[in-house]
Amino acid sequence: MIEINHEKCTLCEVCVAACPFAALVREGEQIVVLDSCRLCQICVKKCPEQAIFLRKQEREEVVDTSEWRGVMVVAEWTAAGLHPVTFELVGKGRELADQLGEKLYCVVVGEGISSACQEVLEYGVDTCLSYDHPQLRLMRVEPYASAIANAIERVRPGIVLLAATPIGRSLAPRVAVRFRTGLTADCTRLEVRPGGELVQIRPAFGGNIMAQIVTPRHRPQMATVRYKVMERAVPRRMPEAKVEHIQLPPQELKSGVAVISSEKKPPQTSLADAEVVVAAGRGVRSKGDLAMLEELAELLGGQLGVTRPLVEAGWADYTRQIGLSGRTIRPKLLITVGVSGAVQFAAGASGAELIIAINSDPNAPIFNIAHYGLVGDLYPIVEGLIHDLKGGTNHGLCADNIS
Repeated sequence: MIEINHEKCTLCEVCVAACPFAALVREGEQIVVLDSCRLCQICVKKCPEQAIFLRKQEREEVVDTSEWRGVMVVAEWTAAGLHPVTFELVGKGRELADQLGEKLYCVVVGEGISSACQEVLEYGVDTCLSYDHPQLRLMRVEPYASAIANAIERVRPGIVLLAATPIGRSLAPRVAVRFRTGLTADCTRLEVRPGGELVQIRPAFGGNIMAQIVTPRHRPQMATVRYKVMERAVPRRMPEAKVEHIQLPPQELKSGVAVISSEKKPPQTSLADAEVVVAAGRGVRSKGDLAMLEELAELLGGQLGVTRPLVEAGWADYTRQIGLSGRTIRPKLLITVGVSGAVQFAAGASGAELIIAINSDPNAPIFNIAHYGLVGDLYPIVEGLIHDLKGGTNHGLCADNIS
């Protein structure tokens, strides 16, 4: 933690001006360190009196990492079946397990999950740990977290992957706390080092850098991954694939929350599942102009997405947002209109099979990830495209014509 020697401090406030997180403030005759401090140590280097220093805490007890082997994926199951993100996690988990020469485990929690367990075995899982019980039919945090923790204690995997969904985001931190280990949320890439150390990569500091995060002294190494970030697993049955049926102790099925009733929402087409997406950025002049882009999306059989600034301006709903803090998409075709291509947007859109960028700035970052670029005023370009599509000339841009 950052500490200040107030006897040496002259209240010059050089540190206050230098802190990028506004974590140092003057209160009376002292400089105070706030909770927003990120331990970047810029203040330590800038202080002319050397009155600021980093006090290192005693190192916590380390775990014998050699005892933790294998990769575990936590499946996301509901009464509707397995969430598609499960198969993306299984695909990445199989890849990591193969690189390490270790086994891949999958945890399925719910009621009547035998078919789900058999399904994951068809995609490269060595062992499926099944927690099947009537009290697990609906997701309740306490018993679900207990089931996952029970599986980890049995297998002792070196790596645990969960989905960055509302369910996964509720469970992952609770499980991590039980094992006093680290957790990295919303990873965009996962790599493994020869010794089994998981490199968890995600944008940080507003997307200005790609942080590489490791958990060297604790296990398991835990990470969440959003839907559509990883490639879906390909069918692959392991020679000795099996299901282990496990019953939780009765006391671990208890919860402080009782689900009285639940209603199934009508199915909606998600932006993440669209095969064609037209993305609007700050180059669009007004909220009303989004109707033109909505029309283009409809003519192409797709959906309209937007960047974060348009959501913050109240032009579109959050469910339309593309990027690190919105939806991750992998459409067959993505047309960006007036999108600069910031790191946050690229993190959620670069997986598209074909990206066509329209921007008046030839140096816009979006052209670094686009397959084709059009430099110019977006309005005549889009209006001309709409005119051609209505006239029956679609230039091969419809989803049905994209291979």
